[in-house]
Amino acid sequence: MAASSPTPGSGLGTILAAGDRDYLVRNSGEQVKISSIEGDTVAVYFSASWCPPCQRFTPKLIEAYKELTSHGKSFEVIFVSGDQDEEAFNAYFAKMPWLAVPFSDSEGRKSLDERFEVNGIPHLVFLDAKTGEVLTDEGVEFVSEYGIEAYPFTAERIDELKEQEKAAKDNQTIHSVLGTPNRNYVISNTGEKVPIVDLEGKYVGICFVVNGYPPVVEFTPVLAKIYAKLKEVGEKFEVVAVSLDSDEESFNNSFSSMPWLAIPQGDKMCQKLVSYFELSDLPTLVLIGPDGKTLSSNIADIINEHGLDAWEGFPFNAEKLEILAEKAKAKAAAQTLESLLVTGDIDFVIGKDGAKVPVAELVGKTVLLYFSAKWCGPCRAFLPTLVDVYNKVKEKNSDFEIVFISSDRDQSSFDDFFSGMPWLAVPLEDDRKAYLKKKFKIRGIPSLVAIGPDGKTVNTDAKTSLAVHGADAFPFTSERIQELEKKIDEMAKGWPEKVKHELHEHELVLIRRPRPYGCDGCEEMGTSWSYNCAECDFDLHTKCALGEEKKGDEVNGQDAAAEAAAPAGYVCEGDVCRKA
Repeated sequence: MAASSPTPGSGLGTILAAGDRDYLVRNSGEQVKISSIEGDTVAVYFSASWCPPCQRFTPKLIEAYKELTSHGKSFEVIFVSGDQDEEAFNAYFAKMPWLAVPFSDSEGRKSLDERFEVNGIPHLVFLDAKTGEVLTDEGVEFVSEYGIEAYPFTAERIDELKEQEKAAKDNQTIHSVLGTPNRNYVISNTGEKVPIVDLEGKYVGICFVVNGYPPVVEFTPVLAKIYAKLKEVGEKFEVVAVSLDSDEESFNNSFSSMPWLAIPQGDKMCQKLVSYFELSDLPTLVLIGPDGKTLSSNIADIINEHGLDAWEGFPFNAEKLEILAEKAKAKAAAQTLESLLVTGDIDFVIGKDGAKVPVAELVGKTVLLYFSAKWCGPCRAFLPTLVDVYNKVKEKNSDFEIVFISSDRDQSSFDDFFSGMPWLAVPLEDDRKAYLKKKFKIRGIPSLVAIGPDGKTVNTDAKTSLAVHGADAFPFTSERIQELEKKIDEMAKGWPEKVKHELHEHELVLIRRPRPYGCDGCEEMGTSWSYNCAECDFDLHTKCALGEEKKGDEVNGQDAAAEAAAPAGYVCEGDVCRKA
């Protein structure tokens, strides 16, 4: 039953009216008096056409709105636009079946932004239409996770749904995870409907996928080989993809290369499983046991760590994981430069003009594997420092080399960036790149991994060692870094315990840092010692605080010059570009 109509001056009227305006508008241009709005629950929707997350969420809200109103639920939505021009507003609003604050009322829209403390969009606030009381400001999350089941979007209803979820997990079956009241099957990439009952008694991997997302693209072929191997040896194992793609074309593009099953694209269960398994990263592969219970929330990390060898750890219990760990330890002990850089007949890296340099010529040297890319602003900023250190080390040590491993997307970018490097590289189109990134768990660039003369890994974060100690860090072993740290500790005895600096209002205290930190002066990384304000979490390198270079202290880095836009799947933050 509809709520009694609120009047301006109380309830919705107080919230939605502004100045002389006591009405809202439809996309037809019709004006609707606020006092005539009928609905026990009213949602205020802050959104904009230029916002990709809004573009993804709006169809979900439209679907929920149409379902609720078709079922006779007392519900209304008010759109508050964040668009910059009326043409964009009109085009976006034309898709919406509800009301809106007129675009011309910029002050009214601004007032609502401030009233509901809107710091990001999409933002959805649910109100009690009679009183104007806020039921929840987490409407986007609730609609995404629960859809119309969350109606009337009160805290009590959400608590009730969470209790139902808990009960479902306690009594979980493969049917409750994959099926719905209206669908008791999954599909193959040929369109065949496979009854969920066929999966009973098997181990089932629930694999969340997004078409074109680099970590998923890299993970899928490895999982496919493991899947084939487990099938070959007779293990009862199946994989079911859960697509997070918003359109069927994207889903088909990715699913066509997968040899397993999937929940149909667009099925509401896909979004529900995101919440159910508390998805926080991709790739994610949830493992369900033969009894339908969850054995692991994500075995993708195990597969990424061990590659194709991971199949030997199936079904990934403690005993099998211990076997995998022992095998990995033995493999690391047997590591050589050739085992890292030689694959089949490919036994070379390249120099300038594409000259092939045999990997054998690098054996016995300290080699830095340099993961970088031209598109990455921090990489471009770091390169001059690395070139300077390279030249200084090479002057005194001929048994040193760097090999560039590019994340560039095209040959032109690779060639241009590599032209400024005096060292060697793995060719752009080379399978060894993906292997080395996985081997050393490269999550961000620029990154440096140091390989010793015996071919063993001596430092997986040589970038920090180099940034702090410069050429003195060679050969980048833990013993050498400890030796340098001791020297700095000795020097620290002669530094003042406290200083005042123009960059900070409080007195700074000299402290020993147990882990790397960011200098708030030059914005470069540092280790060992800093002048710190604990109250404000403010740090300065000793050289920045004291106004002079300290031998053995942090070397000056380059300013992160204007950054190019990162490609899909990467986010540049501070001095590192990470996979999103």
